[in-house]
Amino acid sequence: MENTLLRLENISVRFDGEPILNNIDLDIKDKEFVTLLGPSGCGKTTTLRIIGGFVTPDSGSVYFNGKLMNDVPAYRRPVNTIFQKYALFPHLNVYENVAFGLRIKKCPEKEIRETVNRMLSIVNLNGFNKRSVTSLSGGQQQRVAIARALAVSPKLLLLDEPLGALDLKLRKDMQVELKNIQQRMGITFIYVTHDQEEALSMSDTVVVMDNGNIQQIGTPLDIYNEPKNAFVADFIGESNILDGVMREDYCVTFAGHTFKCLDKGFGVNEPVDVVVRPEDLDVVPKEQGMLVGEVTSVTFKGVHFEIIVDIRGFKWMIQTTDYYPVGSTIGLTMTPDDIHIMKKSEYSGKFGDYSSYSDELDELSENKEAEE
Repeated sequence: MENTLLRLENISVRFDGEPILNNIDLDIKDKEFVTLLGPSGCGKTTTLRIIGGFVTPDSGSVYFNGKLMNDVPAYRRPVNTIFQKYALFPHLNVYENVAFGLRIKKCPEKEIRETVNRMLSIVNLNGFNKRSVTSLSGGQQQRVAIARALAVSPKLLLLDEPLGALDLKLRKDMQVELKNIQQRMGITFIYVTHDQEEALSMSDTVVVMDNGNIQQIGTPLDIYNEPKNAFVADFIGESNILDGVMREDYCVTFAGHTFKCLDKGFGVNEPVDVVVRPEDLDVVPKEQGMLVGEVTSVTFKGVHFEIIVDIRGFKWMIQTTDYYPVGSTIGLTMTPDDIHIMKKSEYSGKFGDYSSYSDELDELSENKEAEE
């Protein structure tokens, strides 16, 4: 592939006999913002560490600009890494933290001064040169870590959940900031997160991972609108995922009805998974509905209501700005464009019914991830 900066070929890793990565292949282009996205334990951080030279794969090859790098140690790779813990030097001020890598390289003092000032300007820390890093806020420390990493002009910057320690508003600000920095510097960023919104808002390309395998690679729009399987559909945003049968091209049966869709190329009467996003469903009076069900739960989310509707025993999620009380009967409509068909996979039947849905479960899983 033209302008490919990094290529991973057939990368496999096992820890204590357990497979962590299973023969993954990945091409990353020059100046691209790529996010590795997936739950804890999916292999995304191990992939990052292999690229950085901190982990040696059991099999497979790592290429930079077509050159094999498997045996090249981390400090000799054209790569820099920013971790969640910024690892700033507390005894050095902001200027000397950013200058550190340049001093190691024995750059002339004039070049160091020009580079440090330019980097601090890029991360919006003009005038912070003499500040102690221990006096800075989390977001400011983050910026110093980015300036230090960029000062040595890496071809590739690896970012391992670097915003995880920041509060929500600061995270959102830094997402915009990081994307701007990446575009201004023209450097390839590879970013690891389990936060789907972060991945969708920042990336040129998203790599969705689970169980040591790449499930899908695509633009944020592709990943969201055309998920390859039930795992991707569930992990990226909310999804109603139902069992269906493709009757023929452009025609699918699910939820007891047959609908027109935009998908083709499946076998006649092939069992499939059907995805309908909650925001794509329109609520209408029950007599006008393609589907009819009873509201079992209503949660106010600020911008919209999240409504769970029981239709033939399957709990659908709908996002709407209109309020419908628990116990009311409503109709739902959708267009062929709102219906997405996926091949059956190992993930079929595991997601998409909101009968056990609750915010408490979400919080529990997030707390568990934080502990890990």
